[in-house]
Amino acid sequence: MQRYDWLGAGLRYRLTLATGVLECLCFAGVLFGYASLVFVLKEDGYFSQLCVSDPVTNSTGPILAFSELLFPALSFIAVGGILLLLTNMQVGNLFAAHRSTVITLYNGAFDSSACVFLIIKVLHEQGISLRSSLLVVSFCSALHLARTFLLMPRTYIPYTPPQHYTYGLNCGKSNSYNVERFEGTRDGAMTSLQESSGRDDVPAARQDGTQEASFRSCVLSWFFLWHLLWLSIIQLRHYLFIGTLNPMLNRLADNDPDLVSQYTNAFAITQLCGVLCAPWNGLIMDRHKGKPLAPGETEQEADLNSSSLSLFLTSLQCLLFSVCASVPLLPLQYTTFVLQVLNRSFLYGGNAAFISIAFPARHFGKLYGLVMSMSALVSLLQYPCFTLVKGALGGDPFFVDVALIVVSLLGFMHPAYVFTHCRRAARKREDSAQKDVANS
Repeated sequence: MQRYDWLGAGLRYRLTLATGVLECLCFAGVLFGYASLVFVLKEDGYFSQLCVSDPVTNSTGPILAFSELLFPALSFIAVGGILLLLTNMQVGNLFAAHRSTVITLYNGAFDSSACVFLIIKVLHEQGISLRSSLLVVSFCSALHLARTFLLMPRTYIPYTPPQHYTYGLNCGKSNSYNVERFEGTRDGAMTSLQESSGRDDVPAARQDGTQEASFRSCVLSWFFLWHLLWLSIIQLRHYLFIGTLNPMLNRLADNDPDLVSQYTNAFAITQLCGVLCAPWNGLIMDRHKGKPLAPGETEQEADLNSSSLSLFLTSLQCLLFSVCASVPLLPLQYTTFVLQVLNRSFLYGGNAAFISIAFPARHFGKLYGLVMSMSALVSLLQYPCFTLVKGALGGDPFFVDVALIVVSLLGFMHPAYVFTHCRRAARKREDSAQKDVANS
C-alpha cells in the first residue's frame, strides 16, 4: 500500500493530540492567571506613580514603554488563545471513539493554563526577571508555527476522516482527501438511515441530509436555544461567585487577612485542576462508543442520548455549587471551590462537545463563537447584581444567591429536552418497525 505521509497515521494522530494539549495548556488561556502577573508587575513598579521620566538617568523609559504595550499585548494573547482552542478542538474528529473526551480535555487544558503566570510569579520570587520569563515563553511559541505546518490541515478536519486522510506537509496528496465528496457520501448515507427509520424529528442541523442544514436553521433550532439558556445561566452563576468571592471571604473570616489569604490560595490551586476534571465529562459522553447501535438508531442519536446525562450532571453540579456558596459557613467553602472548578470544567467542555454533536462540523466555529458571545451578553447582568449587593443588601449576597439557585433550576430544561427528543426518536423507530412487520 502506498504511503501517503512521512509518519504512520496512528503516530501522527497521537502527536497532533499531545502537542495540542501542550499548546492549550501553555498558551491558550494564560490570561486567566492575570492576577499572578499583576503581582509581579506591581513588584517591578510598572503601575507605580514613580514611573515618570528621570531627567538625569531617564531610567524609567523602558518601563513606560512596556506599560504602554502591556494591554494591547494582553488583548492579542486573549484573542489568539481562544483561536488556538477553537482550532485544536477539531482534533477530536481524528478520534471518533473518544471525540468528546478529546474536546473536553482541550477545554480543561485551556482552563488550567492560568498556571503559566503563576509559574512566572514563583520564578520572579526566586530572582528570575519578568523579561527573561516572557522571552522564554515567546521563544517556546515557535511550537505554533512548527505544528501549523507539520500537524494541522489547510482547512478543517472532517468527521469522520476518510481513508488515507492526510494533513500537514502531505495535505492533499491522497486521492481520498476529497472532503466535500466524503461529506456528501456521509450525508447521503445519513439520509438513507433517516428514510429507512421513518424519522422526521431529527435536529434542524442534520435534517436536510444531502443538503446540509444552513447556519440560520441551526441557530433557530430548539437545541441551540435551550443550549444557550443552559450555558448563560450557569456561566452567570460562576461570574457572580468569582466577583463576590473576596468580600464573601472577608465577611465570613471577620476580616482576618491571614485566613482570607489561606482560602484565596486554596481557590487559586483548585482552578488549576480543570485539565484533570474536564476529561471525565468527555468519558461520560463517549461511554456508548464501541457498542452496537439500536436497530435504526443513528450515531448522532446515540451521541445525543449520552450527552443528555452530561448536561444533567453539569446542571446538578451548578445547583449543589450554588447551594454551598450561599451557606455562610467558612469551612464549607472548600467544598464550594471543588464544586466550582468541577462544574466549570464540565460546563465549557460539555458546551463545545454538545455543539460538535448536535450540529454540522462546518458550522462549529460560528455556532461556538455565537453561543459564547450571546452568553457573555447575559453575563453583563452580574453588574446590576453587584450594585444590588453592595447597595441595598449591605454587602451580603445571600438573597441574590438564593435567587440564582432558583434560576439555576431552569438549566435542567436543556437535558430534559434532549432526553425527550431521544425517547421520541426511539418510539418512532419502534412504531416503524412494528408497521413493517405487520405489513410483511
